[in-house]
Amino acid sequence: MSHLDWIVLFATQLYIIGYGAYRSRGAKKDMKSYLLANNQLSWLTIGISVMATQASAITFLSIPGQAFYDGMGFVQIYFGLPLATVVLCLTVVPIYKKLGVYTAYEYLEQRFDLKTRALGAVLFLVQRGLSTGITIYAPSLVLSTVLHWDINWTIIITGTIVTIYTVLGGTKTVSYTQMQQTAIIWIGMFTATYILISHLPDNLSVTDVAAVAQEMGKMEWVNFSLDPANRYTIWSGLLGGFFLSLSYFGTDQSQVQRYLGGETLKESRMGLIMNGIIKIPMQFFILFIGILLFVFYQFAQPKLFFNQNEVDAVYQSSYQTEYRLLEQKFEATVKAKKEKIVAYQQATDELEKAQIGKQLNTLEQESKELRKKAITIIKANHPKADAKDSDYVFISFIMNYLPMGLIGLLVSVMISASMSSTASAFNALASTSIVDVYKRLIQPAATEEHYVKASKFFTIFWGVICIFFAIFVSRLDNMVQAVNILGSLFYGTVLGIFLVAFYIKHIRGNAVFWAAVVSEAIILASFYFLGDKIAYLWYNLIGCVLVMLLAWLFETLYPKET
Repeated sequence: MSHLDWIVLFATQLYIIGYGAYRSRGAKKDMKSYLLANNQLSWLTIGISVMATQASAITFLSIPGQAFYDGMGFVQIYFGLPLATVVLCLTVVPIYKKLGVYTAYEYLEQRFDLKTRALGAVLFLVQRGLSTGITIYAPSLVLSTVLHWDINWTIIITGTIVTIYTVLGGTKTVSYTQMQQTAIIWIGMFTATYILISHLPDNLSVTDVAAVAQEMGKMEWVNFSLDPANRYTIWSGLLGGFFLSLSYFGTDQSQVQRYLGGETLKESRMGLIMNGIIKIPMQFFILFIGILLFVFYQFAQPKLFFNQNEVDAVYQSSYQTEYRLLEQKFEATVKAKKEKIVAYQQATDELEKAQIGKQLNTLEQESKELRKKAITIIKANHPKADAKDSDYVFISFIMNYLPMGLIGLLVSVMISASMSSTASAFNALASTSIVDVYKRLIQPAATEEHYVKASKFFTIFWGVICIFFAIFVSRLDNMVQAVNILGSLFYGTVLGIFLVAFYIKHIRGNAVFWAAVVSEAIILASFYFLGDKIAYLWYNLIGCVLVMLLAWLFETLYPKET
């Protein structure tokens, strides 16, 4: 990066952290202030904080790459969110606000018993601790690529910075900082979109982009397939996405803590509704950046494989000649696709367009086959090589095509997004550890000052754990899918516990506890043995239904539970 890029990067980050520290001054004296921002957050702050918590650097790194390779279908994962938001605002949020809880899991003890509360808290701590490691990995990947530093050092540096300002400020600093981070993120994303469009041929409009992408199979954003192995369909989005959203926004402390800090019930509800309204258009826009990238690279020469570090390793190996031959074939295919796209634009007859479209898709399939062969060579050269290329598509464009200054801005976007979601996660992990474990089971009669200090200690503890996991993380498909897969393996079970608590009043603690234990074991075993035979979104629904059915069965078989 240039000196100007470094200035932009550091200036934006210092401004964000400084603003958050300024707005949260004097708000760290007791538990309520440190963990709930003294219930002074407005609906706008809550709404932005909720979105910023979910939209990590993974969102802005991986989703454009996801669309580049697989098209718009990923947006279907969010189709169940608006309905889930309505259900939560009508039922769950009022309960939490009425009870005045610090964490969602406090409610489980009031409704059931201590062991069920502990189980819910532990499931959250495990799932959120692991997924936060991945969110730290994402910006570290950016910095490692940009600076050519060892990725372990970038993980340690970025994780440590977030840990420090989360410890110092608590929930209020996290929330106010997220407002500024969100502003930087959207300035950067709109700028990247403008640059992408300006780099397209003069005679190619956004409508033409959509038409070309449609012809090449990238614009299918609604899929009615009934195949359970198909990850992204309208059915998995509406049902699996509904249960995923219910669990994430209703039981995951990293989100619950965002709206527990609302000044009133109305403010908390409006903050959640804001997220429910904006989320799908936001994700559609980010995915469309990937479509713009795809069409852009039909005219500009793309890389056969975007992770240049792995390509450089092949260049230094005995596979160099074989790989460079693949690159030549790939360049010829790209050139042929460009000629066909120009012919497609100029064609006036629909039959002629259809024929050219078939030829385009044949060439696109050839490109995919060449990429597969490239990955085979990369893995042959280095069996532990990172062969997941989609996370590098957008950052490669940023580094190669953006002017000085804007590169620093977009890198700042990635870092800001990571910090916003990571800070929320650290804050929530510390809250759950202190309220549901330490204060409840270990030290129940200490002073407020002691608990605030303990909260800071647990923030540091989870920062270290997540940094450690980020160093050793093994990604599943790409980073955004890895987080959603991890969530789906746990969220269904946790949601089942809460739905029984909210709606099936005759079921008691032992029944739901053992139902949750058995259900989670079944979900993990199913994922281990079946893998991609069941799309991961369905595990949210399966886990939830299993808990509810087994809890009802156990309560029926053992009705004399005390």
